[in-house]
Amino acid sequence: MKYKQLLLLCFLLLITATGNSLFAHGVDGATKNFLLGNDGVAFIPFLYIGAKHMITGYDHLLFLVGVIFFLYRPKEVLIYVSFFTIGHSTTLLLGVWWNIGLNAYLIDAIIALSIVYKGFDNLGGFKQIFGYQPNTKAAVLIFGLFHGFGLATKLQEFNFGREGLFSNLIGFNIGVEIGQFIALAFVLIVFSFWRHSNSFMRFSTFTNTLLIAAGFVLMGYQLTGYFSS
Repeated sequence: MKYKQLLLLCFLLLITATGNSLFAHGVDGATKNFLLGNDGVAFIPFLYIGAKHMITGYDHLLFLVGVIFFLYRPKEVLIYVSFFTIGHSTTLLLGVWWNIGLNAYLIDAIIALSIVYKGFDNLGGFKQIFGYQPNTKAAVLIFGLFHGFGLATKLQEFNFGREGLFSNLIGFNIGVEIGQFIALAFVLIVFSFWRHSNSFMRFSTFTNTLLIAAGFVLMGYQLTGYFSS
């Protein structure tokens, strides 16, 4: 099987595997039942839910794939992932704690736009079309803030009481970081092998074009939900 066909197959498998989550626009049934019935401190369950949500969070992961796509040094990966982590951790905690009400569809549409942005940036679109390169670290931080609000809107749907809320939010956030670490480790292992192949640069354009296409598909779905809700 050619590399181009393999990448397309992986992309289709990703969309298929996350299809239920995509169209449900929320958490799975078992998690939903737990969150609706929870009262008080539940640090470990929230940690598990946070990790699970991040590992299956196709929109967050696609953005991170775009972020690290051309980062070769571990220090660079750490810096960019740290900016993303600071962004989403801040708005996740503050969004739920202060009950900042934002439309989930619009936030998820912006998250989808972040995928389009990163794929376009990786293709050198800003320099080629606009003759200007935005600050990549600032972009990752800003989009990280929106990704955090996306996580916050999911939790806000359950109208948690204040008892044990801070502890549970910390557990959820730590779980998100654990899930992010696991997912990134897997991606980096794949990339470490792929980058030693001649096909990496040859199919980098195709792969980032797929990222843009996936971002537009997700954004279209979220905007359709917003206008029809």
